[in-house]
Amino acid sequence: MTNVALRWLNVISLVAVLYVNYLANALPINGLTTGQVSAMFPVQITPAPYAFIIWGLIYAFLVGFAILQFLLSKREHEEIKRIGPWFIISCLFNMAWIVVWQYLYTTASIFVMIGLLISLIAIYTMTRPNGWSSDNSIRWFVQVPFSIYLGWISIATIVNAAAVLYNLKWNGLGLSGTTWTVILVVLAVVLNLIIGSSYRDPAFTAVAVWALIAIGVANKTDSVIMYSAWGGAALLLILTLWLIAGKAGFIRHHERVRI
Repeated sequence: MTNVALRWLNVISLVAVLYVNYLANALPINGLTTGQVSAMFPVQITPAPYAFIIWGLIYAFLVGFAILQFLLSKREHEEIKRIGPWFIISCLFNMAWIVVWQYLYTTASIFVMIGLLISLIAIYTMTRPNGWSSDNSIRWFVQVPFSIYLGWISIATIVNAAAVLYNLKWNGLGLSGTTWTVILVVLAVVLNLIIGSSYRDPAFTAVAVWALIAIGVANKTDSVIMYSAWGGAALLLILTLWLIAGKAGFIRHHERVRI
């Protein structure tokens, strides 16, 4: 496949994703909105509804990526070329998940979600061959978009798995819903501590801060979950601010080198 064809397929795939996501709530698909389906599985790890506005930010950044890949001065950058067909694959999984979820194939949805997660992990690692790019546009419209996207899908995968187990009427090994929610919160925090510090990625950890605050908001009647989620958010916020300070120093260093 030529690079030109790949660029156009990236655009077509993104447009298709935006259209399917629009239909999911405008029609809605199968007579249910995405939120209405989620409400059928009242798992405590689900963030408050307002948190899902992050999709607007994700898609805005992806539109920026789709435009940037056409710019003559940017399209030969290694960070863009290494993505290959993975963005198209991620779009296919994104659309498939919407359809599977809306039609209440709940168990199948987790396998599709894992496919989306794997495709985004591939993009994430491939767009960081040498860490953060010294090129502002590559950082903001190639690396940051997929940091945010992967960060959110990492949380969404945990929520999706919890919904599947709820649907299967899993007994939780005798542990309460509160206990399992705290375990999942700790899992999310540990995951973000590892990835955030390994890749020095404040965009990734900032998404978890956003999600954990929203999980706390959604569980105000359960103080154990609320304070666990907010405590995790506070810890990751400290890491995020530390990473931002370090990243700013990295950028200033490269700007001095260019001068």
